Amino acid sequence: MASSIPCPVPPEQRPQEEFAQFSRSWFFAWPCTAQVSLDRALLISWLMISPITVLVASGSWTLRHDPVRLLLAGAVAALVMPMLLLIRQWLGWTYVHKRLLSEKVEYEESGWYDFQVWEKPVSWRERDLLLAQHEVRPILGRLGRAMALVTGLMLGGASICQAL
Repeated sequence: MASSIPCPVPPEQRPQEEFAQFSRSWFFAWPCTAQVSLDRALLISWLMISPITVLVASGSWTLRHDPVRLLLAGAVAALVMPMLLLIRQWLGWTYVHKRLLSEKVEYEESGWYDFQVWEKPVSWRERDLLLAQHEVRPILGRLGRAMALVTGLMLGGASICQAL
């Protein structure tokens, strides 16, 4: 950020720094690069939780005697974990997007509820707007498509379970 403009906001609470922290984070960086890395991470989380959900589903008397429905029910239930991960990422990136688009920065100086507001200079607003439009918005788009896919899989799998 420009050093000629005095800024009372602590560096770690500035929107551009929050964006950089999210981009470097192992969890929030999944959707940053491409849809492929996000899909891979979701597939891995689904595969890791699937054995547990199948084991839990095997506690059902009717499912225990129908292996196809048992596996399908476990697979559908395992989609909850990727959906929770997507929701957490969506909330985090939406927060950063909102902070980048805002004309004012809300911050804490001492961390003890001393809520302050600082109006961004025009040059900062322009940079923040560019980051929001060209960096964060595509990430939110990838997350939205992934959430739609997981929701579709959950609904499709649940309807197949009911039809069998």
